[in-house]
Amino acid sequence: QVQLVESGGGLVQAGGSLRLSCAASRSTIFSISVMGWYRQAPGKQRSWVATITSDSDTNYADSVKGRFTISRDNAKSTVYLQMNSLSPEDTAVYFCNARYLGREVWGQGTLVTVSS
Repeated sequence: QVQLVESGGGLVQAGGSLRLSCAASRSTIFSISVMGWYRQAPGKQRSWVATITSDSDTNYADSVKGRFTISRDNAKSTVYLQMNSLSPEDTAVYFCNARYLGREVWGQGTLVTVSS
């Protein structure tokens, strides 16, 4: 089993940027995992934000396309989410997700608050 630990959340003004990080506890599993970011806004269901495959192919939700960038560093077993041009609608708890060998693991989440 792999464990995921997110960091980098916080309070930012609208128009600002943040970079989230998610570190995996096992590098061998991380390297073969499809990594994703999801978010859950207050009172809403968790929704998909972005995904990066083991080959670094990326996909984004329409709501973040052009503003957010997902990347990975296999040497550090870490996936990142660079978030630019943030708006209050991006306020949510952001969760890291790993899918490998038919399994799925979630991090504990990190809170991002965007003030207007």
